[in-house]
Amino acid sequence: MTNTEQSRTLQTTKTTLAIVRSLEEHGPVRVTELADRLDMASSTVHSHLATLTDEEFVAKDGDFYRLSLEFLRLGTHVRNLRDEAQVLGSYTEQLAEETDCRAVFLVEEHGRGVYLYTHSGKHAVWNYSTVGKQTPLHVSASGKSILSALPRQRVDDIIDRHGLEPATDQTITDRDALHAELDEIRERGFAFNHEEQLDGIKAVGVPVSGPDGRVIGAFSAASPAKRMDDEWFETELPNQVLGIANEYELEISLP
Repeated sequence: MTNTEQSRTLQTTKTTLAIVRSLEEHGPVRVTELADRLDMASSTVHSHLATLTDEEFVAKDGDFYRLSLEFLRLGTHVRNLRDEAQVLGSYTEQLAEETDCRAVFLVEEHGRGVYLYTHSGKHAVWNYSTVGKQTPLHVSASGKSILSALPRQRVDDIIDRHGLEPATDQTITDRDALHAELDEIRERGFAFNHEEQLDGIKAVGVPVSGPDGRVIGAFSAASPAKRMDDEWFETELPNQVLGIANEYELEISLP
């Protein structure tokens, strides 16, 4: 953000958003608890909550405040705004069914990965939805796939902004090592995740591009490492994910 942009930001809006994010993390909560967490005056927090409640972005249950379902409506609206989203759900589900893995489609926004669609096959380790959840790009197969399709300067900008914090002992935390792996991903067309995001979980990711050649996001399939022998993980699974990615790219390129 430039100095000019920073000078135009509103502290009241930042306060409101800090309250929204705290409700996401800790809600439902009382006014005093929220004020303590944010180190703000209770009167200030109450005024913002009252406004958010009046505008129906927050719901009040007794003395407790929580985010309202208005955010669900907005989130669905935002997802559906993306041109490519109309058929992504079906392709993500197809990937999960063909591989028996946890299949996701990840996009990049503000230098982070955001799960746009998820679907679980019968051998997936978790079945709950992570749609809308943010994740560092450098820790996952889908995230590294996206990074491999971005210009080097954009990758460096993301690293400068968000760093390379480890998620496990296997996470790449060195800039040069990450760039070297991105070069390999770019050359072979897919990325591996060797327990870099979650211990005991391996994954394969493939970037997808739109008709203009710009990266849209990435498909990935993940499963317990103990379920995968080396040949299946290194050959068969990449071919399956590549197949889904290629089918999707073909569909969105048709007039």
